[in-house]
Amino acid sequence: MNHLFVDNLTVIDFAYLDSHRGLVGESWITDVVLGGKLDEQGMVFDFSNVKRTIKRVIDERVDHRLVIPEDYDGLSRHQEARDTFTWALADGSCITHRSPDEGVAWVPGHRVVPSVVAALLERELMAVLPANVTSVEINLREEVIEGAYYHYVHGLKKHLGNCQRIAHGHRSPIRIDRNGHRDHDLERSWAKHWQDIYVGSEEDIARRHVADNGVAYITFEYEANQGEFALTLPEARVYMMPTDTTVEFIAAHIADRLKEESPEDTIRVKAYEGVGKGAIALR
Repeated sequence: MNHLFVDNLTVIDFAYLDSHRGLVGESWITDVVLGGKLDEQGMVFDFSNVKRTIKRVIDERVDHRLVIPEDYDGLSRHQEARDTFTWALADGSCITHRSPDEGVAWVPGHRVVPSVVAALLERELMAVLPANVTSVEINLREEVIEGAYYHYVHGLKKHLGNCQRIAHGHRSPIRIDRNGHRDHDLERSWAKHWQDIYVGSEEDIARRHVADNGVAYITFEYEANQGEFALTLPEARVYMMPTDTTVEFIAAHIADRLKEESPEDTIRVKAYEGVGKGAIALR
């Protein structure tokens, strides 16, 4: 059998649900290995078709979605609204999500792990690849980050693409320079503050309430061109911004906060949105 490989084919930016961490933003780098017989061109698969076919399937199936393990004991689907489900957390609180079908991806099992998502993608790809391709191997891995990083989830209702989905996310490094020198303490402080956080916009708040067990909840709702979205989660797991939550606004927000704390200093924030992209703010 012949094999073709493509490393760093794409990055999957998505969110998933965990019994302890709640909503988790994640970014997985995707490597692909195809096995099979050579075609009439002497190829397993034409490199020019790799992104057009393989990346399209990955993007459509998992990227910018909320990935849900369908066998989790604390998962309940609402009978009266099939597009809505509630996820019970280990601390006694819960998360409720509503979106069009395109906003979620269901996977077997009790936890979201790379091997389960990779197996789902391998099955999907085998259905669309030519007959000479007889095997597909997907490797999903995190970026190796030297320094501080955080996992965040958000939704961008004004975005015309898939970023409008209310629960997608990223695993993101952050670099902060103060007076021309990197400040690792500030980076670690923000990474700890934003560990497994949902970054919400003030204008998307629909309501707040306190449950019988004393947990304060916040609900976000909006309508975008893919449909209606809603998310309710514990307020303690949310960081609020007065603006939208694009990475440009995130970088500016962090820089503004740091400038308020140290008005005499020059601040430079390089905020990433997943792997290898992001925004820079100078104050």
